Amino acid sequence: MLRTITETNFEFPNQKSFYRGKVRDVYNINDEYLIMIASDRISAFDVVLPKGIPYKGQILNQIANKFLDETEDICPNWKIMSPDPNVTIGRYCEIYPIEMIIRGYLVGSAWRTYKSGVRIICGVELPDGMKENQKFPVPIITPTTKAKEGHDEDISEEEILKQGLISKEEYEIIKKYTCALFERGTQIAKDKGLILVDTKYEFGKGKDDSIYLCDEIHTPDSSRYFYIEGFEDRFKKCKSQKQLSKEFVREWLMSEGFMGQKDQKIPKMNVEKIAEISGRYVELYEKITGDKFLSLHTFNIEKRIEENILKVL
Repeated sequence: MLRTITETNFEFPNQKSFYRGKVRDVYNINDEYLIMIASDRISAFDVVLPKGIPYKGQILNQIANKFLDETEDICPNWKIMSPDPNVTIGRYCEIYPIEMIIRGYLVGSAWRTYKSGVRIICGVELPDGMKENQKFPVPIITPTTKAKEGHDEDISEEEILKQGLISKEEYEIIKKYTCALFERGTQIAKDKGLILVDTKYEFGKGKDDSIYLCDEIHTPDSSRYFYIEGFEDRFKKCKSQKQLSKEFVREWLMSEGFMGQKDQKIPKMNVEKIAEISGRYVELYEKITGDKFLSLHTFNIEKRIEENILKVL
């Protein structure tokens, strides 16, 4: 069985603080830089699953780095360098306490909410009669709060401004960035035979008071992709779409009776299931980037990561 990296516990020079997210370990270097290490942890329904997925961290980090570079003409981003396949080092930012989720199609949690009879999602009114996987005339933005623990919660633009989570001027900027990034991501995906169905972006304010795109972008953890080929036929026949995203993990968990609710038991992930998930991540990497995935050895990943970071600090 391939080894995975599920947590790190480094002590870097001038390290001021450390934060462990659902997937990434983040080291604050003197409020100047952030070292973000993409682990092999996998989360669903805001719950970190007990087993790591081989190569997942490397895949997420490399996809995010590629698309950060390919969208920096749209808006500035936090990245400075990537000294290791699992690592990005970037400028320190104060992250806004909301995630900007943008949807091109009615699918996933939005569909489940719509199917229950709800017609207003995050302040956006939806018409009756829509079908699962139907394309919106114009992409909709459905923000969520960023919970430090537990579940993120849907929130409307009106409530964001009312609570003072972000100023109106700054919200308008990140809304504009969100739409432009999604448009670029949609075109990149189309060129690779994919549909960028929905995604999320995080933004923060740098020490220079500029707004930066932060964290990851257009990865299978933050985005959902469908294959263009066969989409229309499947949609007309009300069949499930062939997709590349983390949604298949959520669907497996739901089939096992788990949706992240209290007292629900996480199903066991056997070797076959872990290998399947890892293979899906590799497939998405190769499909969306057009590059062959070059896996690194999994022996002593922690030492490799630490040495590569220390070389540039």
